[in-house]
Amino acid sequence: MAAYSDAELEALMSDLESDLVERKESAVDGTKIRRNVCAFANDLPENGRPGVVLVGVRDDASCASLPIDDALLTRLANIHGEGDILPLPSMTVQKRVLKGCEVAVVSVEPAADTPVRYKGRVWVRVGPSVREGSVEDERLLTERRRAADLPFDLRAVDAAGLDDLDRDFVCDYYLPNAIALEVLERNTRPLEHQLRSLRLVQGEKPTWGAVIAFGLDPQAFVPGAYVQFLRIDGTEITDPIRDQKQLTGRLYDVVRRLDELLDLNVSVRTQVAGVPRERQRPDYPVDALRQLAHNAVMHRSYEGTNTPVRIHWFSDRIEIASPGGLYGRITRDNFGTGDTVRPTLRPRRAARSQRLGSERQSGA
Repeated sequence: MAAYSDAELEALMSDLESDLVERKESAVDGTKIRRNVCAFANDLPENGRPGVVLVGVRDDASCASLPIDDALLTRLANIHGEGDILPLPSMTVQKRVLKGCEVAVVSVEPAADTPVRYKGRVWVRVGPSVREGSVEDERLLTERRRAADLPFDLRAVDAAGLDDLDRDFVCDYYLPNAIALEVLERNTRPLEHQLRSLRLVQGEKPTWGAVIAFGLDPQAFVPGAYVQFLRIDGTEITDPIRDQKQLTGRLYDVVRRLDELLDLNVSVRTQVAGVPRERQRPDYPVDALRQLAHNAVMHRSYEGTNTPVRIHWFSDRIEIASPGGLYGRITRDNFGTGDTVRPTLRPRRAARSQRLGSERQSGA
């Protein structure tokens, strides 16, 4: 959060009230302070800078000689967690001495997830005045948020750096398969610039997609980015476990090891058809298994969940569970029917599950 210096606050204190500053003689009227916090968070004028409420300063910029004690600072700080202003604003409360006057400075950062509401109403600041937002104001704030939205895989990982990516893997494997070789040979830009052009880096930070696909340790940032494999000797999850694996690493490594694991577990039996010729037939079609498993890994939700892809291999079936819900307006009822327009009130499932039963393998 970019804090104002004392000199900047003194300039705001002495200047006319604007869409960046509100002066309050006291904190008696908490409602007006909360409306200002909401309005500064919405940042309708797009200042891109924190708005401040100066408590202890009169409208004429003179000192109100208000005692700035712990009780007052705590009361102001509690505005953040009351739940009346949603989404919760990013704000700080400090005691500062400006021009010899003790002042409680409430600093509010512009919110990324607008519109912000106080008790269900949108408040905006236009010049020195605070008013309830109009329908057009709400539309503008909503469109601004959507324009700034990025899919999860394109967002930067604040806790990661470029050193968390396997650069050798990117250079030796990914780039030659993603970019024409003649283009790569003519490209003299540093690797960081190439990754930025491929939208694998935002600013100086790798994206979530880059960390999952090319990270040295993806699970350090996305704990659920792995596959849990169980081979169960029976038809229930409580039956004895014959084998279990946890497939971790880069996305490429997870998929490669998954293919090897499926090949090892598919049983092949020999049939003699009354002639001196043998025909091998697997108990499950390997290509279908791979397709289902790849879909589960590639199309799962990696955002907001630490649940892995789960492959449970029972004696009579295989269950594959991929974290996330069905896409868009697709439900269990209209899946595969083309009827995805009408909304439904059914609860959303926590995971997509696919079952491949041995009794149906002959029709696969």
